[in-house]
Amino acid sequence: MKNRHAVTGAFGYSGCQIAKRLLERDCEVVTLTSKPPQPELFGHPITTSPLAFDSPDQLARSLEGVQVLYNTYWVRFNHKNFTHNEGVRNSGLLFEAAKRAGVRRIVHVSIANPSENSPFEYYRGKAVIENMLRESGVPHSILRPTVLFGHGDILMNNIAWTLRRFPVVGYFGKGDYRIRPIHLDDFADLAVEHGAHEGNEIIDAVGPEDYPYKELLKTVAQAVGTKNLLMPVPVLLGWSVAQLIGKIQNDIFLTRQEIGALMANLLTSSAPATGGISLRDYLRENSETIGRTYANELHRR
Repeated sequence: MKNRHAVTGAFGYSGCQIAKRLLERDCEVVTLTSKPPQPELFGHPITTSPLAFDSPDQLARSLEGVQVLYNTYWVRFNHKNFTHNEGVRNSGLLFEAAKRAGVRRIVHVSIANPSENSPFEYYRGKAVIENMLRESGVPHSILRPTVLFGHGDILMNNIAWTLRRFPVVGYFGKGDYRIRPIHLDDFADLAVEHGAHEGNEIIDAVGPEDYPYKELLKTVAQAVGTKNLLMPVPVLLGWSVAQLIGKIQNDIFLTRQEIGALMANLLTSSAPATGGISLRDYLRENSETIGRTYANELHRR
């Protein structure tokens, strides 16, 4: 009998790559999702069940027979259709359902530097969810990525998109706060690896390079062949421009909390690298395509 694994959001960004690796290992994959089935992502259908947070019994039934649950579910920002508080509540319901169903292990995607005392709701919520998982008693690995990059990502693509379209691009303060991204392939490999581990673990998921943000902008600009004027801008001005871009694109381009977390150095870690793929190499290899079109978060949802 094939090992049965569940992935929340297998039709999404990181969940898709985790599911593909499980299928390559001849595992049976179930996805819990709010999206319609997209079998073309995998070459054949996978079992699809709804993220039935309003029906805990149904949620538990969809996880019956599952050995490992890979949880990528979260809410990036508050919106009229979803909120951080709902993300926290729903994650707790998911862990309870997994325990009821007898799931052997949970690999949970968190964020680097979560804290219940954080001034940022995103990071507080992530810390609360981690505590819920610990209290569930289900053996687990908590993976804490900083920023993911790779085919289909939002952040790096939209940085490149901005650099391609605006001759002057701003950064906040001195631009010396750091960002240590990890490639999606490295992250998916790490997640599947931890599905086979025992006990409880917390791992910062980080790549081999740690950039001051201003240098990151220069690196992306060099890769896409633009010669932008990079200059410091007040937070309020930068956020206002981000809001304007968001309105034009019918999206949330950047939030005040994301600006604050970036400037507070929460997108980096001093932990040993868990991935080896270089952002610089990725940008060079994808210089013709990255940032050609805008990546819209709300459209994906």
